[in-house]
Amino acid sequence: MEFRDLKSQYQKYKNEIDEVVNEVLIDSNFISGHQVESLEMRLAEYVGVKHCITCANGTDALSLVLKAWNVGKGDAVFVPNFTFFATAEVVSYTGATPIFVDVNADTFNIESEKLVDKIEEVILKKQLIPKVIIPVDLFGLLADYDQISIIAKKYNLLVLEDAAQGFGASYRNKRAGSFGDAATTSFFPAKPLGCYGDGGAIFTNDDSLANLIKSLRVHGKGLDKYDNVRIGVNSRLDTIQAAILEVKLDAFINHELEDVNRNYKRYNSLLMGIVDIPYIPDDYLSSFAQYTIKLKSKKQRDDLKQYLSTKDIPSMIYYSKTMHNQTAFKNLNNLDDDYPVSIDLCNKVLSLPMHPYLKELDIELVAKSIIEFLNNHSD
Repeated sequence: MEFRDLKSQYQKYKNEIDEVVNEVLIDSNFISGHQVESLEMRLAEYVGVKHCITCANGTDALSLVLKAWNVGKGDAVFVPNFTFFATAEVVSYTGATPIFVDVNADTFNIESEKLVDKIEEVILKKQLIPKVIIPVDLFGLLADYDQISIIAKKYNLLVLEDAAQGFGASYRNKRAGSFGDAATTSFFPAKPLGCYGDGGAIFTNDDSLANLIKSLRVHGKGLDKYDNVRIGVNSRLDTIQAAILEVKLDAFINHELEDVNRNYKRYNSLLMGIVDIPYIPDDYLSSFAQYTIKLKSKKQRDDLKQYLSTKDIPSMIYYSKTMHNQTAFKNLNNLDDDYPVSIDLCNKVLSLPMHPYLKELDIELVAKSIIEFLNNHSD
């Protein structure tokens, strides 16, 4: 059983993928081929924004937006404390200071009330200038942008949606990537829409921001790549990855998003009342980058993970350490008392196999194994 079955996906779309890759090889237009622009247009249309600018990876996508917004030393950027390292890493990389915010115990996304507390705390200390909020659409579930937008407007903050795990998710039919002042996603292979290497994209309705990022991603180019009008970076999505993503986007739209949600319901029907299952609020559709359950304790979680491995069932812990406890951020001197929910989640969450090609029998085996373990191991 695969945790994220890219092998079955490839076998299903092997002819189409091989054909488009072969076309790139024959044309030998490996950088900035027509497939890149075609993909950008399709992604922008799907998400529902004016502009999609692809780049080398999801981390660069975040960095490019922060650079375009002149975020740097003396600025405070608010990020959830329970997320992947890159969300906060890019803040420090610009010279700004990440301010960690505890998350909601049900959705695992940034908690609005705690966000306000942290903003007020920064304002009161007068050492940093509040600048940006980076909500994360964790595990495929959109953050609470209704509340976040109200908070951002009140404190005059920019919102950068980190949709690395959320592509395809929606709230009242508004899709991930269309929230905030700008949004980013990742095409890492295991993401809801993934390529066969690294890749990322930025989404925005802001014409000026889009043009600036297009310059920044290619060495700060002006009229062409030999006319350099600013300091930029080298962060382009290569043509082979763009061609692969076009095939995969068709599959994602045609059935994959529907299939993962069907598998979510299958898991729920078998595990409800047994463990804490993912909570998806009304009017939300998740793209289920992960299907994450919560156990009663760290020992129970760790023991279950070991038990599943004896059955050849893969599982993962996302995440085992909060942002504020990462060694790289120890200098910020954050206190555990500020992040009880994040710490609790790190001790209790376990992600199960989840992808569009997961068989019903496999889901039944996973659920049966969890139930067997819990029946035989009281904690």
